[in-house]
Amino acid sequence: MKQVINIFKKEFGDYFVSPIAYIVISTFLLVTGWFFFSTFFLYNQANLRNFFSLLPITFSFVVPAVTMRLFSEELNVGSYEILLTMPVTFMDVILGKFLAGVTFVAAMLLPTIAYPIAISFMGQLDWGPVIGGYIGAILLGASFCSIGLFASALTRNQIIAFIIAMAICFSLFLIDKMLFFIPRNLVGIIGYMGADAHFQNISKGIIDSRDILFFISVCFIGLYSTHIAMQGKK
Repeated sequence: MKQVINIFKKEFGDYFVSPIAYIVISTFLLVTGWFFFSTFFLYNQANLRNFFSLLPITFSFVVPAVTMRLFSEELNVGSYEILLTMPVTFMDVILGKFLAGVTFVAAMLLPTIAYPIAISFMGQLDWGPVIGGYIGAILLGASFCSIGLFASALTRNQIIAFIIAMAICFSLFLIDKMLFFIPRNLVGIIGYMGADAHFQNISKGIIDSRDILFFISVCFIGLYSTHIAMQGKK
């Protein structure tokens, strides 16, 4: 794990060297803050339901922007070949970059803790769904990070990596909204593939093993696909 931690520290530190990290975090906070507080006082309810309902679609655009450079940049400048000459394995590199992406998403969510704290002074806030919502947000962010990592491993172009990851993440968000186009005997299977439904269950404070298993499965598939893609470029 020592090599994984070293790669994680390097990648996480690199986020804050460039202005992209600050732009992504600022955009995320502005978008979620605006849409949340613009309707919060209309409902007159002390909860974060609207905030968490926005996260899946917001993450579909923000997380690919976070992960698009992880492999694409190294493939483009040729530093990936230098990295392979060091005593590290493919999985060390992948896990280190993945953990850096997930930690950055967690850091991006950290300032939003001010929302429930502020709301708790305005009314009786149920902290169960709030805690569940943040757990679900980390799981959702990790799933989308694994997809973004895979997209970044496919191409040297960061913009193409962003578009591929965004398309996959947005499809996972949208798929359970399109079930009326699906044959009835496939509704159960296709519906299970929708990330939004699993996230909304957890954000209500309902911790179901099926929802946890879904996010773990997406992470595994994304990371394993990244491993295969990078082996093909060896």
